[in-house]
Amino acid sequence: MALDLSARARSFNAAAAQYAANRPSYPPLLLDTVEELAGRPLKDARVVDVGAGTGIASKLLHARGARVIAVEPGDGMAEEFRRTNPAIPLVRGDGNHLPLATASADFITYAQAWHWTDRARSGPEARRVLCPGGALALWWSFSDRSVAWVAAQDARLWEFFQPGVRAGDGADALRGGHPRADVPGLEFTDHRIPHRRTVPLAMHLANLASHSAFLVLGEERTREFLAREHDVLSELFPDGRVEERYVVHLQLAINERGTAEVAAT
Repeated sequence: MALDLSARARSFNAAAAQYAANRPSYPPLLLDTVEELAGRPLKDARVVDVGAGTGIASKLLHARGARVIAVEPGDGMAEEFRRTNPAIPLVRGDGNHLPLATASADFITYAQAWHWTDRARSGPEARRVLCPGGALALWWSFSDRSVAWVAAQDARLWEFFQPGVRAGDGADALRGGHPRADVPGLEFTDHRIPHRRTVPLAMHLANLASHSAFLVLGEERTREFLAREHDVLSELFPDGRVEERYVVHLQLAINERGTAEVAAT
């Protein structure tokens, strides 16, 4: 099932409230690790959170004492962000052309968002906006396929979206591809951070439905898949509460040289 990535990126705008209500947050260890790898605290740091969506990551960064500026291209997502995070400034734009001054950020973060950019443009833009020694942190929350029921659900997702295609990662089917950090001049360090949450079955299914692959699919086929998942998971979790298991994939690099130095090489 071929899906247009630009249509998928736009699909969140009509489902921003659903996204905000049902998507998981991130564990405290994630931002601890960002600080450790960057060699500096987030408190009082100038942080640009790109593709901020409804503000799941921006809110956590703000709570750490960071001076956050959120960047979001989508109308619906920006409206939901401003409704729920009035204390955090938001500017409209995207990672391919950041509406920010050169060397104005200590951190640039992309939470579940880097894969929507044109990396040939967003990489140089991140280096331009980062100050020398600033950190580019990219992360995604993936289902933990080492857990049997999660792996089985991933297989069902893959078969639903990619019927007849060699088995792959169901998270890839939901997202449109596995993310890669490939910015010339930056060397990334990779970390994996497990986390979990327990939610009502209805919330777990609503979380699935908030992914772009379902949002562009249409309500009828989405309902068909979710009804089957409800039956399967009701047997596995008879109390109606699902323990979701995740692994956050973090990739972080330090912008060792300033923009002027990069341009001169």
